[in-house]
Amino acid sequence: MSGKINERLKSLGVTLPPAPKPVANYVPYVVTGNLVFISGQVSAAGDEKYIGKVGVEVDVAVAQKAARACGLAILAQLNAALGGDLDRVKRCVKLGGFVNCSQDFDQMPAVINGASDLMAEVFGEAGAHARFAVGAPNLPFNFSVEVDAIFEIA
Repeated sequence: MSGKINERLKSLGVTLPPAPKPVANYVPYVVTGNLVFISGQVSAAGDEKYIGKVGVEVDVAVAQKAARACGLAILAQLNAALGGDLDRVKRCVKLGGFVNCSQDFDQMPAVINGASDLMAEVFGEAGAHARFAVGAPNLPFNFSVEVDAIFEIA
């Protein structure tokens, strides 16, 4: 479906991956009222998979790419939730970011910027969001990053 956001994605050279299937007992998104809650998306978008502990096996620059991959998976889920009409997005309300990192790593905000920057690129002012970025001793399947999201829709 063509639209303003799909045109912006195209101009940015961004192709959304297929929406990932859940790997456990949950749904990938829930639409309730004017909100879409996107379940945590790990650092894999299409064939890109970012595995390993940030600050040990993965540096910050690669971890930012991992967070961007999470953002792409979030957009793919959002696109599925909205039947392909991303122009219904009024605002990215919140992102929550988890970084699989060593105990002494403290650059979680810089890592999660990979997803935050993507939302700003795609949605402009409507991509500005509240956020948390925390370290975790491990993430599912040893992925480097996991990000969830909440969007307001029309």
